[in-house]
Amino acid sequence: MVGPINSLMQSSSARQRSDVDALFDKTVRQAEAASGGTAAGDEAFLEEYRFLMRQVARVQTASALGWMGIVGDIRGRLTNRFRVRRLIAEHPEILDEPIEKPILVTGMPRTATTLAHKILAWPEENRAPLMWELQATDRADVDEKVRRHRIKVATRAANFGHVFSPVLPQIHAMEPLSPEECVFALPHGRNWLVCFRMPGYRDWLDGRDFLPDYEYYKQVLQVLQFGAPRRRWVLKSPYHIEHLDTLLKVFPDAKIMWTHRDPNTVMGSWCSLMETGVALCNRTYDPHVIGKDWLEMLARMVNTGRDVRTRLPRERVVDVSYHQLTANPYDELPGIFKRLDMEWTARDEGNLETVLARPGMKRGHEYSLGHYGLDPDMIDEAFGDYARMVHSMR
Repeated sequence: MVGPINSLMQSSSARQRSDVDALFDKTVRQAEAASGGTAAGDEAFLEEYRFLMRQVARVQTASALGWMGIVGDIRGRLTNRFRVRRLIAEHPEILDEPIEKPILVTGMPRTATTLAHKILAWPEENRAPLMWELQATDRADVDEKVRRHRIKVATRAANFGHVFSPVLPQIHAMEPLSPEECVFALPHGRNWLVCFRMPGYRDWLDGRDFLPDYEYYKQVLQVLQFGAPRRRWVLKSPYHIEHLDTLLKVFPDAKIMWTHRDPNTVMGSWCSLMETGVALCNRTYDPHVIGKDWLEMLARMVNTGRDVRTRLPRERVVDVSYHQLTANPYDELPGIFKRLDMEWTARDEGNLETVLARPGMKRGHEYSLGHYGLDPDMIDEAFGDYARMVHSMR
């Protein structure tokens, strides 16, 4: 299916990429019309997104399907940002909404952060942003007809990804009505590199101040909370690891749950997931490049996070062993809840059984480090003594 679609769309995508600035300007106008908002006053943000679209346009291996997908993603994010800004302009009191003591779930990818997120968000006093809410943010009292339409759009987008990559539901299912990662609302991050290799954008990220991104994300949460009972937010992204200092500037009373797993296992599992996206969005690719790039990026993330960690109060971070959590979740979670100032109940235990039965909770896909040009010695060198620390927690 992918081949014929790419062939049909290739000439159209090539024309768009040849005049990417005109396409971006058109995308901005479309986002303004869809949101009822305006780009005026957000020029710095727009130039950053123009830069992002230019970087994607320079990827020579990009397939038509991959190009169409990322242009649609950019359009959706612009629409959502303009909507959030419009709502705040109409109701400035939204910015008075307190986001109190959020729980930030982080850790390298493939370390049971999804499991932890779904479990921690379940108690009635807690709340996690759902996938469709991060893509189409609005007030809690949004018209029910509008709500149903946006859920339908999000479901259609998720199904699109599952059709073209049938293995995806078993690796990371996209569920519009389930808690989802913060990357769906955060403007920039390494999530833009999961499908395309963009060295210029990657270098730009390495020197970027992410404070404006997290301040905007707080506004997203404030909009979602406005008009609803206040509950404790449970947020999640592996990319938070390298932004702990920025996170705590925006959410100063947050508690961080950091999951840990042997980086040798993580690298194989993560590269396998990355290959599904790269194969869909590129006409050709080299698995060894996937391994090299993500070894460098994940090691940088962990090392940066560990450095910040040394300056944080001990009680601010709850360390969790992937191996202990997945092997003995019923024994481990009550203690984790307590350290996060939560009570473990029979209701939570029942929810755990449901979560464990969902697709994607069992990591059954196969992978090989060698396929990605990696070996244990390379990984140990990149991560330093982190693997020893992880093993000591088992």
